Amino acid sequence: MLTFITIRFLDILDILLVAFLLFQLYRLIKGTVAFNIVIGLFSLYLFWLVVRALNMELLGSIMGQFIGVGVLALIVVFHPEIRKFLVFIGTNYNVNKVLSLDKLFGTNKVKTINQQQIDSLVDSCVAMGKTKTGALIVIAGESDLNEQISSGEKINARISSALIRTIFFKNSPLHDGAIIVKGNKIIAAGCILPLTKKALDQALGLRHRAAVGMTENSDSLCIVVSEERGSISVSQHGEIKRRISKETLTEILEKNLYEENEAGEK
Repeated sequence: MLTFITIRFLDILDILLVAFLLFQLYRLIKGTVAFNIVIGLFSLYLFWLVVRALNMELLGSIMGQFIGVGVLALIVVFHPEIRKFLVFIGTNYNVNKVLSLDKLFGTNKVKTINQQQIDSLVDSCVAMGKTKTGALIVIAGESDLNEQISSGEKINARISSALIRTIFFKNSPLHDGAIIVKGNKIIAAGCILPLTKKALDQALGLRHRAAVGMTENSDSLCIVVSEERGSISVSQHGEIKRRISKETLTEILEKNLYEENEAGEK
């Protein structure tokens, strides 16, 4: 007697959720060495299925033992990618805001950056671009960035174009690192950022790789001024926009920083 397969709404939802998670995982590892490892492991698993189907007991037993510890091996091999995926979920889908963790622990802070300070950021980047002064500016979002802040020198000064240009002046001891901006203040300078493992254009230097790496691991926004070309780039969500104009930079900062201000006031 034939029985028909019944498909429930939850089955469809289950498939869609798995597909969504796999797609997000693909976005995180594409262009990295991890992607080739995944392909290799998947090919090995398919080979194991063929071995089992052909009843090759010895080879199947050896591969079965290897597959059995595969979960632990994956955690070790893909530790950076797993961490990046969890950070992606926490920052991009506003888990903190949904669960109201900031309010629960009393750490909710209102960002108070104003138009004058945004203009100072933009003017300093444009001025450094004209003189081909390399710069890397991190504008923090909800993430604390304590690890990166502790790697530099604490400043805790209000945003000003003159101060930013002074920090990145070639004879300054802090010019090689990044500055971190939170709210209306420059919190630290000379900070060390994580580098991305993505395959980027070879014309991009360490500052650009650090900017992409930083925005892969947090909800921050990074501005890069190229020392070779004097061009301005902005990185966000692990992607980078190159050679943007003064007007585009202003628009990006206004959109992102004003949205954060509104979120903090609610």
